[in-house]
Amino acid sequence: MKTIFHPATQRGFANHGWLQAAHSFSFAQFYDPNKVQFGLLRVLNDDIVAPAMGFGTHGHDNMEIVTIPLRGSLAHKDSLGSVGTITPGEVQIMSAGSGIQHSEFNASETEEVNLLQIWVFPKEHNISPRYDQKAFDTSLAQNSFQLVVSPSEKEGSLWINQDACFSLGSFDAHTEASYTFNFTENGAYVFVIEGEINLAGQVLGRRDALGVYDTKELSFTIQQAAKVLVIEIPMN
Repeated sequence: MKTIFHPATQRGFANHGWLQAAHSFSFAQFYDPNKVQFGLLRVLNDDIVAPAMGFGTHGHDNMEIVTIPLRGSLAHKDSLGSVGTITPGEVQIMSAGSGIQHSEFNASETEEVNLLQIWVFPKEHNISPRYDQKAFDTSLAQNSFQLVVSPSEKEGSLWINQDACFSLGSFDAHTEASYTFNFTENGAYVFVIEGEINLAGQVLGRRDALGVYDTKELSFTIQQAAKVLVIEIPMN
């Protein structure tokens, strides 16, 4: 097993007034040659958007974009005609494919929205753009991992154009947890949303992350009640 530790305190930070953003990987004005990507995981941004503010219409192509709201509500509109709002418990995915235009705004006039936006390089290029979102029964993620994104759509997960899997779990303190890889050659980027865990001898707190590869299974000790995101990702 090999690991790469990314402390929360070493993320890139940007304060644009209406947007406060923490970047796990090089993005915009933040550049770290050691944090360009982890395998085919290119971006993990932890964004806080002020009330009624957001990202105006802009384009993407050939990227898989997953959005996970942590609090608040996010409004989405795109050139496919998709219009919707996502809130905690929901996950959104967009295959930009041959090209798509979209906008994202805080749907509230009074409260901030905090979201994770994650970019993954695609398996197939120039596919027809695709958008989907789904609400998940979060009770299924208590003290276990719930699959929310996968290429096979198994367990009701959202489809992604890559051999990648996203799983979310909420764990009680002083419990044990494990994760078995769906693809034997993949690595995993483990991101602690809240709480504290021990993985491979490394203590991870709020917003810390550990990239893990050359293993087929992960074993966790939950030191404080925690919410954890596992992004299983091809390494090349």
